[in-house]
Amino acid sequence: MKFYNNLYLSFLVLVFSIFVFLGSLYNFGLAKVSTDNTLKTVEIERGSVASIADTLYSKHLIRNKLAFKIYVKLSGDNNLMAATYSFSENMGTRKIVKMLRSGKVGDNTTRITFNEGINMRKIASIIANNTDNSEDDVFDLLKDSEYIDSLISNYWFIDDDIKNKDIYYSLEGYFFPNTYEVNKKGSVKDIFKKMLDETGRQLSNYKDDIDKNSMSTHEILTLASIVELEGVTLEDRKGIAGVFFNRIKSGMNLGSDVTTYYGARVDMGERDLYADEVSTCNSYNTRCATFKGLPISPICNSSIEAIQAVLYPSKNNYYYFVADKNKKVYFSRTSNEHNRTINRLKKEGKWYEY
Repeated sequence: MKFYNNLYLSFLVLVFSIFVFLGSLYNFGLAKVSTDNTLKTVEIERGSVASIADTLYSKHLIRNKLAFKIYVKLSGDNNLMAATYSFSENMGTRKIVKMLRSGKVGDNTTRITFNEGINMRKIASIIANNTDNSEDDVFDLLKDSEYIDSLISNYWFIDDDIKNKDIYYSLEGYFFPNTYEVNKKGSVKDIFKKMLDETGRQLSNYKDDIDKNSMSTHEILTLASIVELEGVTLEDRKGIAGVFFNRIKSGMNLGSDVTTYYGARVDMGERDLYADEVSTCNSYNTRCATFKGLPISPICNSSIEAIQAVLYPSKNNYYYFVADKNKKVYFSRTSNEHNRTINRLKKEGKWYEY
């Protein structure tokens, strides 16, 4: 009997030792990778816990993928939020998982929203107001020829068109409007990369139709930027795109006010243009009598709906349009009909005034 008691006791000690060993191994797997507190920017995409573990392990932020998955399972919540985070090697699995569940992206990370229809001056201002970069940092990078050449090599939708010396800002219209998580202490290049990557993802859904189009990607984005500012709904934008194509085909100028404002470097709604600004011919002012075709570059960042409108415009017989102060768009076939519409809107109090 004593022999069996000793054997049973030895078995319990062995089982206990195994549990202690496994517990120690598990805790070791959850521990900090190192004492390095340097922040790493990590984009966590929607996916399984296993895929997130793979991402963190590849970035040297967790010691053990299995320990990570067990901890997430045992702690009772598999809902890890997709975002761009700032993690360091000295955080450990527990702190990283806590941040992933809360969506807290890190002390040095902020979310910046770039709305549809804003131009590069506004983009530079937003970056300067939300990060450690200045507006000059943005504008200087846009003039960096080596950087621009690297983008042309790395992104299928960017070509030599953006290098024209008469373009105000080389990447105008190439940043997709969205909300981005960025490191406040990161560089402008890092921010631009996020935005250009998103543009690539969005345009890739239409790549076949873009490749088949008679216009280049640069021209598509240019016309889309005008359509973006001229209309609100997808239906109106398709109609407006149809008007512009009709005018181009007939040899007329586009006659778009928004291009004239951009050419004068005045934002819409800021003030009325002066007579000399309206009459001055430049590479953007499509109201200039001798202007033919499209401006030299986009004039703002376009929504996907504006791009769709240019790729799939409404076929119509209109050559003019105007919007009232409620943003309703009216289409006309002739200049006389167009002028009558404007006069009627003014009489009805629907004419937009600054």
